[in-house]
Amino acid sequence: MFKEYDVIVVGGGHAGCEAAAAAANLGSSVLLITMNMETIAQMSCNPAMGGVAKGQIVREIDAMGGYSGIISDKTTLQFRMLNLSKGPAMWSPRTQNDRKRFAEEWRLALERTPNVDFWQDMVGSLLIKDNRVIGVKTAIGVEIKGKAVVLTNGTFLNGLIHIGEKKFGGGRTGEKAATGLTEQLTAFGFEAGRMKTGTPPRVDGRSLNYSLMEEQWGDENPGRFSFTNAELPKEQRCCWITYTNANVHETLKEGFEKSPMFTGRIKGLGPRYCPSIEDKINRFAERERHQIFVEPEGWNTCEIYVNGFSTSLPEDVQYRALTQIPGFENAKMFRPGYAIEYDYFPPTQLSLTLETKLISNLFFAGQINGTTGYEEAASQGFIAGINAHQKVSGQQELIMKRSESYIGVLIDDLVTKGTEEPYRMFTSRAEHRLLLRQDNADIRLSPIAHKLGLISDERLDIVNQKIKNSDTIVAFAKKQGIEMNNANSMLEELGTTPLNQNVKLFSLLSRPQVGMNDVRKVSEPLEGLLKQFDKETIEQAEIKIKYESYFEKEQEIVNKMQKMEDKDINPNFDYSQLVSLSKEAREKLLKIKPRTLGQASRISGVSPSDISVLMVHISK
Repeated sequence: MFKEYDVIVVGGGHAGCEAAAAAANLGSSVLLITMNMETIAQMSCNPAMGGVAKGQIVREIDAMGGYSGIISDKTTLQFRMLNLSKGPAMWSPRTQNDRKRFAEEWRLALERTPNVDFWQDMVGSLLIKDNRVIGVKTAIGVEIKGKAVVLTNGTFLNGLIHIGEKKFGGGRTGEKAATGLTEQLTAFGFEAGRMKTGTPPRVDGRSLNYSLMEEQWGDENPGRFSFTNAELPKEQRCCWITYTNANVHETLKEGFEKSPMFTGRIKGLGPRYCPSIEDKINRFAERERHQIFVEPEGWNTCEIYVNGFSTSLPEDVQYRALTQIPGFENAKMFRPGYAIEYDYFPPTQLSLTLETKLISNLFFAGQINGTTGYEEAASQGFIAGINAHQKVSGQQELIMKRSESYIGVLIDDLVTKGTEEPYRMFTSRAEHRLLLRQDNADIRLSPIAHKLGLISDERLDIVNQKIKNSDTIVAFAKKQGIEMNNANSMLEELGTTPLNQNVKLFSLLSRPQVGMNDVRKVSEPLEGLLKQFDKETIEQAEIKIKYESYFEKEQEIVNKMQKMEDKDINPNFDYSQLVSLSKEAREKLLKIKPRTLGQASRISGVSPSDISVLMVHISK
């Protein structure tokens, strides 16, 4: 009935979809197995993509030929570039998306991708021979052979849903949990744990009073995630902001004695940076109110996502508290919020390719690795899909560096440091974030994708032309002068010090208060040049001009660090023989088996003196 596939992907969420697409686009025959074909790429929680650091990840996936950016753009309800008041390293694109259309576009994209087949079923166990995965066995007893398997099970592994004192098995509301895999893997020697996440209630938008809320519109000139010219929606939808109050908090407290989180029925740790509403009012008792984002779920639905009100309290408590929020007085609830516990596998059991150390050709991606968020999951799936293909086809593995991508930071953090709570990406996690901006993701990563075969020659040519054009603008600014009489009226309007002599455009544009659009109004030569180029190229040039010296210093740091990253360590190196290492270092190094001296230096418990000892032995 089934042929032997190159890659079998288990799970049809964001990680599974990107894994299937990546492996198939590289030439592997792929089977995507999902428990429900109708919920492929379901936005289980917030119908939004991107945000701080997450937006950078989506742009990186797109720069390398993944689908998340294009599909987000096609299904956008609203686009906002966050943190524009800060430096470009912090700028982060975010979209509110049409939930139903997002899933529909993902399925269509996969169906249009040659080499992807589908099977609706639950995978209950893996077929393993000589410590190598050779396929899967499904719940209905079908055995399917595969050269590599990528597990992207999300919250479904022994999933348990909590609403007040009620609990029942499920991987998502209305869908059953996945069983069997955790038990098989732990019996094989894997370490497993439990994590928790949650979601807010959904309400009927027709029952809300928006006049009591603050409007929140998207950007006037919306951008996009994708570096391609995918068509964007011609209009945007409004979101709203409202706030909790003392009455809301007191009502919620009435349900604390029935809270599965406070009574200890939930054992797994939840996401620190996305707490439930009951956790917020318990941990931040001094705050009189908390922000609530009122977000539509699509163009053709009245369903509203109540962002900021994630909860697992009894449904009657949820409802009474909701109706005391301004604008929600007559709210009708579609479904209550809930918490969900699920199994995960500490990611220190993986290599940097996301292949497991215990079973060859088996890859983990997404929440199974202890992460939270669509974007984090999608990026892991993308890399796991690539490396599954590379492994079975005998080609060089892909390991993303911390200095070249947020994806590299994410995977290195997981594999090297592990996580005991749901891991979420932030710009602060990336030590080289000034170089890892959303605007230059294509410049950083398209050459890598092109070498792999994930993007075309034409697409790489566009990136190279962008580099050439932005460099042309920078060179022009260094050469072309401007008279102080032409510039000073503009500088006075901007509230910055006027010139006392003629200067080069580069000097003028280096000022933080002065933008390219300001200068082009008073410099005819610059205006004539910029007419030839698009907005993105001009923005790239402006960033280069303003931060040139900072980029150079940051690159010097990267180059110094690279010396440690280039020092490879034999994966079979016997650390137990190095008595000069601390006991903790020996234990951690034996467990993680770092690929390089740089990775070893980032392992918790490995000191600088331990690294010095290692360096001596590696040099020998």
